[in-house]
Amino acid sequence: MAGQGESGDRAAAGGGRMSRRSGAMRDEVIAFKRERILEEAAAAFYEHGYQGTTLEAVATRLGVTKPFIYYHFRNKAEILSEICRRGITEAVAALDAAQAAEGTPDQRLAAAIEAITRTVLEQQAYTAIYFREEKNYPADDAVELNRRRKAFDHKLSALLEEGVAAGVFEIEDVRLTALAIGGMISWAFTWYNPQGRLSTAEICRRMAGLVLRMVRRPE
Repeated sequence: MAGQGESGDRAAAGGGRMSRRSGAMRDEVIAFKRERILEEAAAAFYEHGYQGTTLEAVATRLGVTKPFIYYHFRNKAEILSEICRRGITEAVAALDAAQAAEGTPDQRLAAAIEAITRTVLEQQAYTAIYFREEKNYPADDAVELNRRRKAFDHKLSALLEEGVAAGVFEIEDVRLTALAIGGMISWAFTWYNPQGRLSTAEICRRMAGLVLRMVRRPE
């Protein structure tokens, strides 16, 4: 009887592991499908604008029917919000990482600028949509996106203030400088060409250099 009980326990444990693996795989498949929808929707919004794109058009690009999209997103507006959320979230994360990292203020600022620039360039369509389609944000999501943008500005200002306090940066108006830096980086989506003369890595490096020359205290 004891042997049967142990065997049953092992079977139950094995079944639990299989169930967890199955659940994890299901989550991965759902995440992959959502990502594909976002990629194609972003490409369509970038090319034709949010108002000029229908979910039928997105479904056609994916080779699926509209119900497939509605299974993963409530409507077109939710897709727009998720696209716009991506870039600003990654930019804030880059600043969080810079604040937590070791190194001098200028080293950490350079690392943050490179990471943010890379996000803008690698997600060019997402960045463009974030700025172009602001008027189409759903009201609740507009509040959230604005909050995240303010968090970005605040964290960048804090990083600059650290450099000023350490005597590394000389900045007359930290808030204005943070806005200028953020605008310079963000607007790269308008001129970036993946087939251009400079690689993504080189552009990121040069943008960091430009920012440091703006804020460093003269020797």
